[in-house]
Amino acid sequence: MNREELGNVMTVRTKPAALVVARSNGHREDDGNWQSKMEPHVGLEFDTAEEAQEFYSNYATQVGFKIRIGQLYRSRVDGSVISRRFVCSKEGYQTNTRTGCQAFIRVQKVDSGKWVLANIKKEHNHDFEASAELCTPHIQRKSIPTPRTSAGGASRTGIRSHEDDDPSSVADMKRLKKEELDGMIGPIGEPYKGLEFNTANEAYKFYNTYAANEGFRIRIGQLFRSKHDGSITSRRFVCSKEGHQHPSRVGCGAYMRIQRQESGRWVVDRLQKEHNHEYETPADPSRTVTVASKGYREEGSSVLENLDLVETNGGLSLVRRVIESNITNDWYDLLLEYFQSRQAEDTGFFYGVEMREGKGTNIFWADSRCRFSCTQFGDAIVFDTTYRRGSYLMPFASFVGVNHHRQPVLLGCALVADESEESFTWIFQTWLRAMSGHHPVSIIADMDRPIQHSIARVFPGTHHRFSSWQVLAKEQENLGALFSMDAKFKCEYEACTRSQVASEFDSSWNKLMDKYNLRENPWFKEMYRTRKSWVSLYLKGTFFAGIPIDGTLKSYFGTLLTPRTPLSEFVVRYEKGLEQRRDEERKEDFNSFNLQAVLHTKDPIEEQCRRLYTITMFKVFQKEFLESFSYAGMKINVEGAISRYLVQRCPNGDERTETNTVAFNASNLNISCNCKMFEFEGVLCRHALKVFNLMNIRELPSRYILHRWGKTAKYGILRDADSGGGAQDFKALMVWSLREEARNYIEAGATSVERYKLAFEIMQEGRRNLCWQN
Repeated sequence: MNREELGNVMTVRTKPAALVVARSNGHREDDGNWQSKMEPHVGLEFDTAEEAQEFYSNYATQVGFKIRIGQLYRSRVDGSVISRRFVCSKEGYQTNTRTGCQAFIRVQKVDSGKWVLANIKKEHNHDFEASAELCTPHIQRKSIPTPRTSAGGASRTGIRSHEDDDPSSVADMKRLKKEELDGMIGPIGEPYKGLEFNTANEAYKFYNTYAANEGFRIRIGQLFRSKHDGSITSRRFVCSKEGHQHPSRVGCGAYMRIQRQESGRWVVDRLQKEHNHEYETPADPSRTVTVASKGYREEGSSVLENLDLVETNGGLSLVRRVIESNITNDWYDLLLEYFQSRQAEDTGFFYGVEMREGKGTNIFWADSRCRFSCTQFGDAIVFDTTYRRGSYLMPFASFVGVNHHRQPVLLGCALVADESEESFTWIFQTWLRAMSGHHPVSIIADMDRPIQHSIARVFPGTHHRFSSWQVLAKEQENLGALFSMDAKFKCEYEACTRSQVASEFDSSWNKLMDKYNLRENPWFKEMYRTRKSWVSLYLKGTFFAGIPIDGTLKSYFGTLLTPRTPLSEFVVRYEKGLEQRRDEERKEDFNSFNLQAVLHTKDPIEEQCRRLYTITMFKVFQKEFLESFSYAGMKINVEGAISRYLVQRCPNGDERTETNTVAFNASNLNISCNCKMFEFEGVLCRHALKVFNLMNIRELPSRYILHRWGKTAKYGILRDADSGGGAQDFKALMVWSLREEARNYIEAGATSVERYKLAFEIMQEGRRNLCWQN
């Protein structure tokens, strides 16, 4: 096809059949005539999940990498598989050959029963392999001494156990590469005990090809690890109909097990050939032919970078690839219409759409209430990307803070077109612009490299804390085998992460690395490098509004708005969730101004805090205050005006008590405790309150009762006028504050004619008073 023919391009839905190159007369096309490769992109459609796997496997072969089956996600209604991930074989850090590569595709099942490619990440963090390295290694039998084709011991390849409960986990013969199938059309021999292989991957390919010729399919079964170093020592490959987890399975007992020898080679030590079901029609390996490609070019370097080679009407066509975005055009139409209607009602409504090559990608929006809330509660924020945990229809992300009632408060929303550093950087920069450059003190977000880099770039002074759910998931993924095999390791690891001082953590970590020979493990290297983002001792000195280190903030929209919310219901549910949360905040505001919590002492400090704090925050303070009476304090050191105290709970029998150190400056009443509760949560701890009691302090300094936790937090921006920011930014804050109060005033004044007249008179009187001010 010449360059002129590229002018006539079209957009189509593509199936994996595009990888089968054939002329309309049925003859195979010469591979050398086709120097292009079919690249995956969002919107590709497949009949089955196996077809998607086959497609990605063939694509990977051409590019120079291998794939594995990743996570699957099931429906909460009937348990059926609704989404699957296929990942680069170097994903994760379980073995030394893996580099934590994040390349993957995710397909999800749609209402029609077909599977659509919903997410993709193409960037790899490792070099690609040469095509020769992807060929099937030579299979060597003990009885026939054949020259070895590879030197050295066996490499521990990326075969992982997947106990998937759906036929989509079947390892189909189509997944093999063309080079691996050449010469295997006829019988290739049967497996038997004693059959040797160079690698476990070689054994898998042999058994997979044998199964295809016989008429059955296989899955990867159990694996067994060494108790000494956690390496894989044995693997099972089973018939796809093994077990009873799915209606298609019949409990077939056929399998092949291989065991690693001291030489590094793998040998078949157990074998069961009998099946309890009929065979399928044997597959014909010759029918799987991939488009040849003489070399791989980095994305963007080719003049055909936005074109795909697909099969259409029996021939081949070059078609323009739809921009790789998680957001369909329907979302842009719906949201832009919604944004325009909101701007007509709310002049402070802000939205932005990122444009790439004339097409919309990422979307961000925030109403005036979100922007005003950020001036009060934007010090500690959560970038909530819960949608990434499973299958989703919309890549919805939100910025959430903590209000003065410890409720989640919305600070902005976004739809994420793709999970690249470029996208996250644009979203963070747009949020910052909408909030007049207000930088948060801390942010809780996922630990993926693109997000880490974007936060460091846009919020350079902000403490990034990893989402606890993701840290736990990564620990289970990378340490699950060690945890299950060695309970002592688990205890030592958890004790290390709970260290109270940096020197203690470093010492425990180094001992752990040396004892279990983990110092060169890439995952442990990465976690140590980012320790200040997940280890508690590095987090507790930063303000996170009391969000627990091992927990997270409650979802703002709850079950109203989920990653599976359809387009047709999004706006209605979004508005409903917004109103519900803001109504809850109004109720707490009313209660804090009109109800009083019960006092348990006659101490003036308790009365002072009840007067200033919201009811919710007063209860948090009151708990610490009452607990302080169960503690004893002893002065241990004096340096000038600074005294140091040891504070510990009064012993109860043989109970061991934790000791805390409190420093108190008598000249300015500054106080600090090594538990860092005030720094982390913004409320004084029981240990500091005990020292104030010992020093006979009967009123807390105002700096220890944060205004953000007070009843009048919404009116705090005037009080903080000199705290920083330019005159233009501060004027915007005043406008938003007055607009918010004016909205409430108008709603109250428009309920009846009498109230309207009264409200109008008060407003006129207020305006006259303002005119008299200089």
